[in-house]
Formats: sequence, structure tokens, C-alpha cells
Amino acid sequence: MPHLSRLLCTLLLASLSFLAHGERLRIVSDEWSPYFYQENGQFRGMDYEVANEVFRRLDIQVHWQILPWKRCLALVEQGLADGILDIFQTSARQAAMVYPDEPMSTVEFVLFQAKARPHQVNRLEDLAGLTVGTSPGYDYGPAFLESTLFRREAAPTHEANLGKLQRGRIDLLVTDRRVGLYLRQQLGLEHAVEDLALVISQQPQYLGLARKPGRAVLAERFAAELRRFKQEPAYAELRARYDGELASIPRAVEQQESGTP
Repeated sequence: MPHLSRLLCTLLLASLSFLAHGERLRIVSDEWSPYFYQENGQFRGMDYEVANEVFRRLDIQVHWQILPWKRCLALVEQGLADGILDIFQTSARQAAMVYPDEPMSTVEFVLFQAKARPHQVNRLEDLAGLTVGTSPGYDYGPAFLESTLFRREAAPTHEANLGKLQRGRIDLLVTDRRVGLYLRQQLGLEHAVEDLALVISQQPQYLGLARKPGRAVLAERFAAELRRFKQEPAYAELRARYDGELASIPRAVEQQESGTP
């Protein structure tokens, strides 16, 4: 038994060695303004700042990268990246990732349209015969992804989707409401593009960690520190700063009850 105890202790210490030796984690994500993005060569974003602060408190260094979403997923699944910021929990990803049980934020996928070509969309069935712009690898929920009523057309970036919407190459695009409003403002399209009230899906997004030794423990520590930070005035101030920037953006959505079909 003493030998078994020593072996178990050795394995535990090995799994936690990255914490003791200050391993630098490689965390990737897509450009996802205002959650995570680059501005003047500096990383910014509501969830980036929160995650960065939590890692700082845990005394863990992080190398951040912005890459196309499908590449981010592949890097984490192959163990070439240590984690991915702002990802949904799905059964297909459980084998490759472990998640803190506290979410970073909540995504609300909605539709955006060109004001010059409006569509009356109050439910998913109203998309019949239309083409909706999407992003590769994004999970908009089974009702949207499996519907045969309309066509889904992927674009490499959110900016590309907005360009296609402007040129009439797609009828609508789907993205998170915060992301769409922020990008619309950055591109000066407030008077040309509007968001609709219908919510396609609403999901919490997390930090996803590659399944490696010690990552389950790290997920628990990250979740505990994230919960503590969320109770502090600094967190409320951070959220208010980003939500305040979005509140200044003119809204075109009509006030009506929204629901997930």
C-alpha cells in the first residue's frame, strides 16, 4: 500500500506540474467582437479581459491567438492548443475538452438584414426559400442547422457575411446580437443593417480546455476564481463599460416577444 500511495502522489504531482512550473498556456479563439478581438495590435474584449484577469489571479501565463474558428477547434482537438475561449458545450466535444462549470457569458443568436431588402421573420418557418449567411463550425442549435426550409451559406469572416448582405448575395445573416451590433458600428452600417427580434438560439459560452493531465483541476480552479470575480465591483464595471458601448449604438429591432423556435 505505501508503494501505491507514493505512485498516486507522483501521478497527481505530475498532472499538476504545469501549475507549479508556470507553464504558458496557448488559448485560441476567433475574432468575436466585443467578446474577444484585436484593436491597434492589442487584445481586447469583454470575455478576454475577464479570462485574462482570472488567469492572472491563478498565476498562469497565457499566449493568446486569434485564428479562424474551425482551425481553433482542430488545434484544441489535436492537443496543439491548450484551450479555446468562448465555446459552447456539446456532446461531440466532450471527448476532446473539459470545461469550467461557470460560463464566461451568454450568446443570443439573431438575424440581421439589409434595411433596403426587409423580410418579415417572426418564426423559423418564415425563412422558407431564403439564404442565410453563417460562419463555419458555429453551432446555432439543431432547429436552425437541420431545417430544410432555407439555405445556409458560410463565409470565412463576419465582415464577409455583412458584405454579402449589403450586396444582396444573401437574404439575412445569423450571429450573436452583441457581435452584429458591434461590427455594424465598426463598419459604419448603422443606417443600412438592422437586427431582428427573433432569437434563433441562446447558449452560455465557456472556456474550453484540451483534455490533458491537470486540465480538469485547472477547470475547477478557473471556475471558482471566475465566480469570485463576478461578485466584485471590478467585474460589474467591466461589463458596464462594454454594455455601455453597445447601448450607444442605434437600435432598429422592433419590440416584440422573442423566442427560440
